[in-house]
Amino acid sequence: MPDGRLAEIKSRKEKWEKETLTKSLASLPENKKEFKTTSNIPIHRLYTPLDLEDFDYIRDLGFPGEYPYTRGVYPTMYRARLWTMRQYAGFGTAEQTNQRFKYLLQAGQTGLSVAFDFPTQIGYDCNHSLSKGEVGKVGVSVCSLQDMETLFDGIPLGKVTTSMTINAPATVLLAMYVAVAEKQGVPQAQLGGTVQNDILKEYVARGMYIYPPKPSMKLVTDIFEYCSKNMPRWNTISISGYHIREAGATAVQEVAFTLANGIAYINAALERGLNLDQFASRLSFFFDATSNLFEEIAKFRAARRLWARIMRERFKAKDPNSWMLRFHTQTSGVALTAQQPHNNIVRVAIQTLAAALGGTQSLHTNSFDEAYALPSAEAVRIALRTQQIVAYESGIDNTVDPVAGSYFVETLTNEIEALAMEYIEKIDNMGGATAAIEKGFMQREIVESAYTLQREIEKKERIIVGVNEFKVNEEIPIKTLRVDPIVEKKQIERLNALKNNRDNRKVKTALDQLRDAAAKEENLMPPILNAVKAYATLEEICNVLRETYGEYKAPSIF
Repeated sequence: MPDGRLAEIKSRKEKWEKETLTKSLASLPENKKEFKTTSNIPIHRLYTPLDLEDFDYIRDLGFPGEYPYTRGVYPTMYRARLWTMRQYAGFGTAEQTNQRFKYLLQAGQTGLSVAFDFPTQIGYDCNHSLSKGEVGKVGVSVCSLQDMETLFDGIPLGKVTTSMTINAPATVLLAMYVAVAEKQGVPQAQLGGTVQNDILKEYVARGMYIYPPKPSMKLVTDIFEYCSKNMPRWNTISISGYHIREAGATAVQEVAFTLANGIAYINAALERGLNLDQFASRLSFFFDATSNLFEEIAKFRAARRLWARIMRERFKAKDPNSWMLRFHTQTSGVALTAQQPHNNIVRVAIQTLAAALGGTQSLHTNSFDEAYALPSAEAVRIALRTQQIVAYESGIDNTVDPVAGSYFVETLTNEIEALAMEYIEKIDNMGGATAAIEKGFMQREIVESAYTLQREIEKKERIIVGVNEFKVNEEIPIKTLRVDPIVEKKQIERLNALKNNRDNRKVKTALDQLRDAAAKEENLMPPILNAVKAYATLEEICNVLRETYGEYKAPSIF
């Protein structure tokens, strides 16, 4: 915009503030002392071209499907194909989750997403002492290839894409998936989907780790290497900001810490000797969508642009596919309230809109009853219908990036990118994400942000409807899903039967081969796949690696 025009706008704005605004505030004062985002970015009363004086359309915005991808990674976005509606599901036994998968597919879901129970996530079978009381509770229990076969029974793996939220034992669960596909006659080269495989965020936010960081990073890159050669359609990692945000991080921290972890994975793969442009295009990301609509939209756009610049300018990637930040989104679990739970339906709708306007590639919408228990079938259907209503009735699929050019959105996108880059530079100066995690830096930052947010809620500086304002005394009974304790007993019986009927000499041979490969620092995907096909259990395989690598104990961060 010409300088003369900016000067005119500045003059007119000053006149507006002096005359029109002053008169309005005298009779109708604003209702807050301070307006800000959840990342504590101050929000101006009004945004104009003056906030974007240095904005360059080509440099900062560009066109969809082209660098820097601010407007989306595909040229036509949802005009050509809607985001994948991928509802996260898993509970009880493999049979029960298989039924839920089929229910969701019949209801119009377009991709599968598997939730595993806690024992599975930390590499224990259902009969381990630490598994007691947790089998099938927050996800499906998978102890062996037999369970995985049941989980996907009647579901053609060559026709659906599957996301698996599994990290420490990701190599084992991926191997099981490959083995099931082969039994269905589907070559692994044809499989599409994602394995989360993001161990760094476990040390930061979730705690579902097994081994120390160094061998864990080796296992991550084993999957990178194996899939680049054998599974070209498979996303080898889902670098997760979701769990970081759910632990209490701000939107800025979510972007910064997620991309810093991504940089660490890139460096680990390059140290292995992998070709950047052969694996980078299969990296994917996973973000949270909270109810602060415009901050979330700007967050997604800033993350996409920042990653493109990191990949092209820092790592010198040549393939444009390597510059693209493709991501899955999940609506915010911590935003769900047990108070007035039906209000959660509205929250999820707002969060769905934020993800779609932010350009997500796939989306899971939480169910309104999840503050109480695992979601009921009715609640899951409402969550899926929320996506479908936004997709088919709102009209947001008619044009690409409809928020582009908003003075507010573009300014907020710039501010989030700049603040996230400051964090990344600070992490670089510490020696990278792994070093920052070992020093407790990310963990402390998240704890402090969570504390600040909680204090704001307690002081009613942030209103949570039904929690600290607009409360009611009535109880609203809702039907919740409860996992029957008999599930654990049946799963243990199933495991015992498997061990009695399999070829245990073949299992021992496969585990010995895995032990030798681990000692030699070889890629462990082939021997793990061999062990899985012999029906070695998850815990048996992970125990071999526990012997080799040891187990990680988190340091105190305070």
